[in-house]
Amino acid sequence: MFKDRKNTASDLKFAYRLGYKPPRNYLSMKILVCISHVPDTTAKIQFTADASALDASGVQFVINPYDEFGLTRALQLNEQLGGTVTAVTVGDASVEPTLRKALAIGAHDAVRVDALALDPIQVARELSAVALAGAYDLIICGQESIDYNGGIVPAALAEILGWPVVSPCIGFDPAGGRAKASREIDGGKEILDLALPAVLGAKKGLVEESELRIPNMRGIMSARTKPLIVTAPHGANPGSAAVSFTKPAGKSAVQMIDAQDLDTLVQKLHEEAKVI
Repeated sequence: MFKDRKNTASDLKFAYRLGYKPPRNYLSMKILVCISHVPDTTAKIQFTADASALDASGVQFVINPYDEFGLTRALQLNEQLGGTVTAVTVGDASVEPTLRKALAIGAHDAVRVDALALDPIQVARELSAVALAGAYDLIICGQESIDYNGGIVPAALAEILGWPVVSPCIGFDPAGGRAKASREIDGGKEILDLALPAVLGAKKGLVEESELRIPNMRGIMSARTKPLIVTAPHGANPGSAAVSFTKPAGKSAVQMIDAQDLDTLVQKLHEEAKVI
């Protein structure tokens, strides 16, 4: 009776009340979306006095843009197939407004692992514990976070779980217990057939910018009552630590050269700019 993926959400709810339980990965998907709490791209970045960490004073934080592509695709899949979408992050209480925004966009619930995110391997280990406890069919991360741009977490998480990974992922279509996925490669894209569960590293192309969800008033109000579960960390140790940060060197003053003075232009490009 319920073999067609075109069944409406109300049909599925009625079926569940009758005791119907679809096979895993058939009519529904349980999706975990990993959210990074990152500085807004317009924020002025400063470091602490010893240059060992970001000075977060006065900095506006947002959902990592790559994670927004992943969250939007998860919500699209949920609308097509049913199931649940859970947002998760590793961090202290200061990250909860970012998780609440994910709930306002449409995630059904959220999990915060109560530990500071110190390095990507530690984060991947903490996320893997959440993934195993929740028996998820799909995990979507951003391909990287825009603060450190490491791109490590999707692959590290997949390695810990023993799942296939596609990153950077620009297309994903599940069918039963498998999926067709596409990822960017040098000069083109690669189409993959993979078994679920799997990990994706999302970027633009998985959905387009025009498809991104913006929280409306109803979503913001409902986010206040959606579950946000705080779990104890599993004690994963970081594999690395930041020693110091430095800002890029400032731009030098503009030098104006007469348009007819080609000799001086060539000399400066050769000796100062070193581009010829």
